Amino acid sequence: MNRLRWYAIALPFVFAAAAPRPCVAQGRRPITETDLFKFVWAADPRISPNGSQVAFVLVNVNEDKDRYETQIYVVPSDGSAPPRPLTSGRNDRSPRWSPNGREIAFVRTPEPVDGKPKPAQIYLISMDGGEARSLTDAPKGASSPVWSPDGRTIAFVSTPDSSSAQAKADSANKPLDSTRKKHITDVRVITRAQYRWNGGGYTDPTAHSHIWTVPASFTVTGGLPTTRQITFGEFDEGEPVWSPDASRLYFTSNRRLEPYYESRGDELYSVPANGGASVKVASIDGQIGTIAPSPDGKRIAFTGAANAKPLRFYDQADLFVMDAAPGSQPRNLTASYDFDVEGGLTGDQHPPRAEAGGGILWNRDGKSVVLVTTENGRANLKRFSTSDGKVDSVTTGDHDVVAYSASADGSRVVTLISTPTNIGDLYVVDASTARPAPRQITHVNDGLFSTLDLSAPEEFWYKSFDGRRIQGWILKPPHFDASKKYPLILEIHGGPNAAYGHTFTHEFLWMAAKGYVVLYTNPRGSTSYGQDFANIIQFHYPGDDYKDLMAGVDEVLKRGYVEPTRMGVTGGSGGGVLTNWTITQTHRFAAAVSQRSIADWSGFWYTADFTLFNPTWFRAAPWEAPKDFAEVSPITYVANVTTPLMLIEGEADMRTPPADGGEQMFRALKYLHKPTVMVRFPDETHELSRSGKPWHRVERLRHIVGWFDRYLQHISSSAYDVR
Repeated sequence: MNRLRWYAIALPFVFAAAAPRPCVAQGRRPITETDLFKFVWAADPRISPNGSQVAFVLVNVNEDKDRYETQIYVVPSDGSAPPRPLTSGRNDRSPRWSPNGREIAFVRTPEPVDGKPKPAQIYLISMDGGEARSLTDAPKGASSPVWSPDGRTIAFVSTPDSSSAQAKADSANKPLDSTRKKHITDVRVITRAQYRWNGGGYTDPTAHSHIWTVPASFTVTGGLPTTRQITFGEFDEGEPVWSPDASRLYFTSNRRLEPYYESRGDELYSVPANGGASVKVASIDGQIGTIAPSPDGKRIAFTGAANAKPLRFYDQADLFVMDAAPGSQPRNLTASYDFDVEGGLTGDQHPPRAEAGGGILWNRDGKSVVLVTTENGRANLKRFSTSDGKVDSVTTGDHDVVAYSASADGSRVVTLISTPTNIGDLYVVDASTARPAPRQITHVNDGLFSTLDLSAPEEFWYKSFDGRRIQGWILKPPHFDASKKYPLILEIHGGPNAAYGHTFTHEFLWMAAKGYVVLYTNPRGSTSYGQDFANIIQFHYPGDDYKDLMAGVDEVLKRGYVEPTRMGVTGGSGGGVLTNWTITQTHRFAAAVSQRSIADWSGFWYTADFTLFNPTWFRAAPWEAPKDFAEVSPITYVANVTTPLMLIEGEADMRTPPADGGEQMFRALKYLHKPTVMVRFPDETHELSRSGKPWHRVERLRHIVGWFDRYLQHISSSAYDVR
C-alpha cells in the first residue's frame, strides 16, 4: 500500500458490496479476450475534506496506440450526478485535495516533444475552473504530492539532477577542448549485489529519491515558485507524511549501503519541514511500511513486518502504535490478530496504471484506526482499538477493498471495491447515519457489462492429504449443465505468499466463456489464513502445496462434471514454478502453460532482482547446499515430463529471468523430443499479465487458451507446429 497523510476518522458502520450478477442473462454474450480494450478502471479515490466530492483516476485503453491513458475525474459523493472529467491530460494521476478543498494537486506526465519524453511534474487545478498549471519543473520529475495541513506547502519526491552537477564539476576542473567531442560512457560498474529491479531496470547508485517542498501558490508574476530540497545523502526516502502541526515531515528509509546482508528493512525518520538534520523515530527488527501520525500529533501508527527467530519464509504484517516523543517503543496492536494487515488479493484487473490508495485512517478522537486486511480470500476494512488492539469490522462482504479514503471529519468514506463479476466501482458510506448503506457512485463498466453473460464462482473448502482445510473456487461456463463433461483448467497463483479470492479476474472468466471449468485454490503458503499457514512451506517450496492443489482437483472430479482426461494446469511466477513442478510429478494433465516461471532455484539465487542472502527461502548458498536447491527445482525432474508444455516469458523480466525458467524447460524438453513451445513478449516485465501493454495482454490470453484448446478440446491449429 502507499504511504499516505493522516486522516481523522470515525467509522461506526458495516456494509457489503452489491450482489454478484446472475449466471445466466437473456440476450447477453460471453466475455472475450478483446473486451480488455473496453475495460475502464477507477483508481486512487480521494474524497474531499468536506466529504462532498470524490476525485479519482479513470484508466482506459487506447487500442490504436497500445497504451493506457489516465485522467482525473470528479463525482459528487451523494451520487447525484455522473463523474465529470477534471483534467485534460492523457497521463494525469495522484489527485490530492488541498485542506480547504478549493484546489487539487496532481501529477502529470506531458506528451513527448519531438519524440523525447518529458518528466512528470506536479500541477495545480482550481475547483472553480480553468486550466491546470505546472507547479514544478524538476529535471528528473516530481511525484507523490502531499499537502501540508495548513495548505501553504506541498511536499513531494524527486531525484536531484546528478548528471548536471557532475557536468558542472567536470567543466570547472578540466580545460575545454572544442575540437574533441565529449564521450558519455554507457558502461556500468556494478558493486552491489542488488543492482537491477523488475520494471525499473538497472539502478543508478548515484541517483536517490529525496524529499522536496514547494509553496502551493505561484509568484506575483505568475512564474513557478522555488522548490527546496529537504533531505540529502546517498539513501532513498519514501513518500513524506506531514505532522499535524506542519513542523516536520515523516518518511521511511533503509540507510544501509548493502541492506541485503541484514534482515532489517525500512526505518522511520523525521526531518524539520524547513530542512535540517533527519532523526530516527522508530525501528523494528523487520520492515516498516505505511505511517500515519495521530490527529493530535502525539502518537504514530505504522504497519510493519517483524522478523522471527529463526528467520521465516514469510512475515505477516502487523499494526504498531507508539508515542511520537523521542525514545518511545512501538506496541504491536495486532499480535493476536492472525491475518494479513494491509494485505490484498491476486487478480489481473487491479488498475494497471495510477495508485491504488489506502493506508491507515485514524479515528478523530485517537481511540482507533482503520485499514484494510485480508481474511480467507476477502479484503475488508477493519477497525483496531489503539489501547488494546480489539478488532471489529468496518466493511464486510465477498469482495476486495482495493482502495479507500475518508473526509476530514470522518463522516464519509469512499472505497473502491472489486468483486468476481465487477472490475471495480466507488462506494460511499455516510457514517453519520444510524444504519449506513453503501451508495454506489460510479458504474464505470456498466455499459459493457450489461451485454456480458458472466458466471459467478462457487466457493468451497476441502481437506488436503494431512487434513488441513484449503479454500478454493470453481468457475463454471455460462449456462453450465451438470449432466455434461467439461474440460478443466487448474489455475495456480504466484507469490507464493499471495491469495486468490473474491476479486475480478478476466483470465478466469474468459476461460469459462470458452467452455472450461476453472479451478483456483489457495494452497498452504497462501496469505489471508494466518502466519503459520503462509510460512509452512519454508524450505519445502514446492512440495506439500502441490499436494493441496491435487487434492482440490480430486475434490472437483468427485462432482462428476469434469472429464479427467481433459485437464490443464497453468500459473504465473510462483504459479509457474508449481506448474513446472506439477508436470514433473504427475501425468494426469493433458496440457500445461507455465508463465514467468523458475525451473532452477540455484540459477534464480544468482540472477533474480532481489537477493536471498538470508536463510528465508534456503538455508545456505547454492554451493554450500546444492542438494537443497536441486531437490525442489523442477529442472531436476524434467525427464519425467510427458505433458505438452507452453512457456510464456517476458523478455524484460528481472524477477524470474527467462534463463532460469522457461528457457531451461524449453531446451530440455526439445532435447527430449517432448511437445513444447515458448512464447516470448518483447519489453515485458514480470507484470505482463497485470499491466503489460494491452495488446500483449490480449495475445497472452489467446496463446494460453489456444494451447488448451489444442490439447483439451482437440481444436486443430498449426500455430504451434514446428516450422
